[in-house]
Amino acid sequence: MRNVQKRAWRCAQKVERSEFLGSHRMDTAEVLLSVLVVVIIIVSLLSNVVVLICFLYNPEIRKQVPGLFNLNLTFCNLLLTVSNMPLTLVGLVSKAQPGGDSFCQIVGFLETFLSTNSMLSMAALSIDRWIAVVFPLRYHSKMRHRDAAFVLGYTWAHSVSFSTVAACLSWVGYHRLYASCTLSNPRASSRTQFVIFTVFFHSFTFLLSFIVLCFTYLKVLKVARFHCKRIDVITMQTLVLLVDIHPSVRQRCLEEQKRRRQRASRKISTFIGTFMLCFAPYVITRIVELFPAVPINPHWGIVSKCLAYSKAACDPFVYSLLRHQYKKTCTDIINKMLKRSSLNASERAPQHQGNNLPTAEG
Repeated sequence: MRNVQKRAWRCAQKVERSEFLGSHRMDTAEVLLSVLVVVIIIVSLLSNVVVLICFLYNPEIRKQVPGLFNLNLTFCNLLLTVSNMPLTLVGLVSKAQPGGDSFCQIVGFLETFLSTNSMLSMAALSIDRWIAVVFPLRYHSKMRHRDAAFVLGYTWAHSVSFSTVAACLSWVGYHRLYASCTLSNPRASSRTQFVIFTVFFHSFTFLLSFIVLCFTYLKVLKVARFHCKRIDVITMQTLVLLVDIHPSVRQRCLEEQKRRRQRASRKISTFIGTFMLCFAPYVITRIVELFPAVPINPHWGIVSKCLAYSKAACDPFVYSLLRHQYKKTCTDIINKMLKRSSLNASERAPQHQGNNLPTAEG
């Protein structure tokens, strides 16, 4: 009888152990998603740090009004990278809430604040470009550092307001679908209020930023195409007058016209496209989640969260590092570092040579 009881107890232990390991074992999709989160963290951290170094190194960038918007965007991306992304990785690997409830509420508050602030910063950058292109003669009077500070003040007030409301109503916490501390409502009693808040929040954050991006950048594209058309007319008139011009030169001029037309469209598509590609899947998933009858794949929840995080890794390239001024600053910093290292090496060389000289005793 005792042997039978021992066997039953051992079988029960094996079943519990297998269930525990099965619940904590990561499948292939979760492993790939974990690797993706690590890559996003590394790229976002390095690229945003480079933007911050360029801002601190180049006084010309600091003097420009868009530099303030880029600095605010970089600050949000860096803080999101070091605070929220690693905890999402921990939640994805351990399949459990990282830390206690109070800690998760603080992290969820930060996530809501930083994501909102970054979206509005992109909208502010698009407004700055619109004023610079559409009203070039009045740009310095319409967009001063004081005006930029006022716009940034609104973005912070907007972000803090929604984040504070969500935190005060206990609508931030660990969400298993996204494996992160974010907007969440575990209570059924306040479901209606949470639905209204979520729709209102995404409408006045994501949708508002998207409308501003489309309006401003399409206006910029219209002006750019108008100027390209005028340049093309002048170029064609010049080519007609220059009868003896070589066919290869004429062909290069025509190809340059085509590239100039495509360059403006490509930049506008990058600004709007990256915004939609990174944020739209996550926002749509959050809206669909409000309808319990619609099932959502847990892997898709993590994918949409990774896409939203990937915007922090894309922004430094989209708004800063691919511009000529930032490229030149990066080149100057690298050249200065290489020159300093070469000078240090040349200073050490004579010392080593002096140490290797034969002495009189030798």
